[in-house]
Amino acid sequence: MASWNSIPLEITYQVVGWIAFASWTFGFYPQLILNFRRKSVVGLSFDFVVLNLTKHTSYLIYNASLYFSSTIQKQYYEKYGFDEMIPVAANDVAFSTHAVLITLIVLFQILIYDRGSQKVSRIAIAIVIAVWLFAAVCFFIALPRHSWLWLISIFNSIQVFMTVVKYIPQAFMNFKRKCTAGFSIGNILLDFSGGVANYAQMIVQSIDQGSWINFYGNMGKMLLSLVSISFDIIFMCQRFVLYPNKKAQVPPKLIEETTEPLVNTSDHKQSEIV
Repeated sequence: MASWNSIPLEITYQVVGWIAFASWTFGFYPQLILNFRRKSVVGLSFDFVVLNLTKHTSYLIYNASLYFSSTIQKQYYEKYGFDEMIPVAANDVAFSTHAVLITLIVLFQILIYDRGSQKVSRIAIAIVIAVWLFAAVCFFIALPRHSWLWLISIFNSIQVFMTVVKYIPQAFMNFKRKCTAGFSIGNILLDFSGGVANYAQMIVQSIDQGSWINFYGNMGKMLLSLVSISFDIIFMCQRFVLYPNKKAQVPPKLIEETTEPLVNTSDHKQSEIV
């Protein structure tokens, strides 16, 4: 089992890692607070939130398994060498756990706050179902030979895939509405900071160990940072360049629909049936 060669680099690694954790963690709250203040989730893509939950759950399974399981750690050492370090830190596990909990809270806000005519698309639902069915098949493939490292690597790949997919609905919604109202830019700024810090943490570890194995040994963490940074730049361009201080271009009919409560009254349900 490898150890740190430089104490200053070890301290830097921990500091940068917890900066990433703080940025990504606090990045959830601007949207949470915005929803609470407006008592509305109009403008927030529900597909983004649903896909995000699958993404963070997959990442939590990967991080927690590799960080806590001695069996999986042994398989990692056997594959990459016993002189290498585990590429998952405590801040990775803490972030994933917090991300799942906060995303569940945002989903609860979607259920109780005004959402207008917005709903989760069938495409998003199909993607989530397909991903978890795929994960279940992989579990039964790994079970006979106890290929747990391979299995959690699948979950790591899933979270990368979901990271790419989850941003697309929100970016498209902003483009379609020609507006970013209802979507917190604070979330994006902190997410960008977290992505940069997360990538920097991996570089610090590689410099200390004189090896870049932690990059392809944890390809998901590297791609997570790069994908997040790329989409964050797109969102910042939408907010500050393309649609600065613009109100959503919403048809009159849709405006009327957005005033409807999330939980319809019995009269309203009857009118819909008729």
